[in-house]
Amino acid sequence: MPLEFLVPIIGDSLAPIMFGCLVLFLLSGYPVAFSLAANGLVFAVLGIGMGLFNVEFLQALPNRIFGIMANDTLLAIPFFTFMGLILERSGMAEDLLDTIGQLFGPVRGGLAIAVVLVGALLAATTGVVAASVISMGLISLPIMLRYGYDRRLASGVIAASGTLAQIIPPSLVLIVMADQVGRSVGEMYMGAMLPGLLLAGFYVGYVVIVSLVKPEYAPALPLAARSVTGMALLMRCLLVLVPPLFLIFLVLGTIFLGIATPTEGGAMGASGALLLALAKRRLSFKLLHQAIDSTAKLSSFVMFILIGATVFGLVFRGVNGDLWVEHLLTSLPGGEIGFLIAVNLMFFVLAFFLDFFELAFILVPLVAPVAESLGIDLVWFGVLLAVNMQTSFMHPPFGFALFYLRSVAPVRPYKDAVTGRTLDPVTTGQIYWGAVPFVLIQLSMVALIIAFPQLVTVEKREVMEDTPLEIQIPTEASPNENMPDFSLPADADAAEGSSTSDEGLDPGSLNFSTAEPGEKN
Repeated sequence: MPLEFLVPIIGDSLAPIMFGCLVLFLLSGYPVAFSLAANGLVFAVLGIGMGLFNVEFLQALPNRIFGIMANDTLLAIPFFTFMGLILERSGMAEDLLDTIGQLFGPVRGGLAIAVVLVGALLAATTGVVAASVISMGLISLPIMLRYGYDRRLASGVIAASGTLAQIIPPSLVLIVMADQVGRSVGEMYMGAMLPGLLLAGFYVGYVVIVSLVKPEYAPALPLAARSVTGMALLMRCLLVLVPPLFLIFLVLGTIFLGIATPTEGGAMGASGALLLALAKRRLSFKLLHQAIDSTAKLSSFVMFILIGATVFGLVFRGVNGDLWVEHLLTSLPGGEIGFLIAVNLMFFVLAFFLDFFELAFILVPLVAPVAESLGIDLVWFGVLLAVNMQTSFMHPPFGFALFYLRSVAPVRPYKDAVTGRTLDPVTTGQIYWGAVPFVLIQLSMVALIIAFPQLVTVEKREVMEDTPLEIQIPTEASPNENMPDFSLPADADAAEGSSTSDEGLDPGSLNFSTAEPGEKN
């Protein structure tokens, strides 16, 4: 039914109305993938009825979906997920926490420092937040409570150390971010390495300060609990550190040296995790079945969100939503700095309600073209947003890392197996308050990256235009190289036919599934 009578009422506001309806969809709790797709299709029908959206835009949808399925970059996600799930059950986390805890035990806050260091090592091998938080919560939280650690400090350290898996390579966030901004995963990994290590260092610094100001919050390990000392402890540390360091080289070393692509590095890491589990006699068909099942579920989740985001993004561009976002962000006072502050505030607020997948697939394709038009390096911009989105795991009350820790922390008084004492439980409020200082540290890291851009190691590109953001299809040059041109041909006959429509609609221009020509990743 023609809906032209709505045009005077809606005018040029269809794009902001569409975005607002998406937010309402997401806040209602409806599944994200279906919210995106349904919102896009509903507004496509409305736009067609009002004459504000051309139906030929939808002819590019099959090409875009096939582009997602053919994207080699996304293969790294199941590889790294599978590797993390195998390592979670291989006993590596237990060995690392026990040994490094013994090494730092004589120092005030030593157990908390050990948790941060183990969190960084697990992040560089697994790349999965759930595996890190649950492993350290099960192993280190009872020990920290046993020896009198403050519950807020213990909870915050474990949750924050687990989220290092989202910024220290090989991170799933960085893989998705590289795909969305149209840069290689290797560049994103190299750029994020220093900020990730600095963030771990800030966590250690916070623990040291707390142990000096409030010694009773982080006591040293009592002498009776130090079972290994001297040369035996040194040899044990060396032996325990070999497996994670081997995996780190197998994955990151081969990527940074140019021996393997990130996808190939993920495959080698998954193979290394299987060999490690086999060497520790932890590998079984049950373990394999669980890991494969969880990996398939996560991979399907990512693909469905990508397809839904593609539908939404295509329609959003068709109703000139990209121009609305560009005008909205470029008209902010302060130029580049004003843009960065506004975008980071938006991501921080929305992270209270959305996880990193949703933020990356919905918002990043909208703001990345604007950032590039302002002359911002997209690798640096991607790392900045990745550090910001890390807070989505730590935000009370919806942070997933807090939920993971809540699932393994004691909820009622319990009898300690070693001392025989009855210990108080860890309350949800203590977990939330423990996370607040670490969220502030993460935000401080965002400010430092903006103030000192050189913290992100970026390989300078002499000609940015030589690195296209989309899958290349022979077509006429766009009038604006920073913003894909979706304008329809003036001659209506030229727009007829699927082949001509597909040429006018570049299936990679939304950045939902992109790869540089000639590269696997």
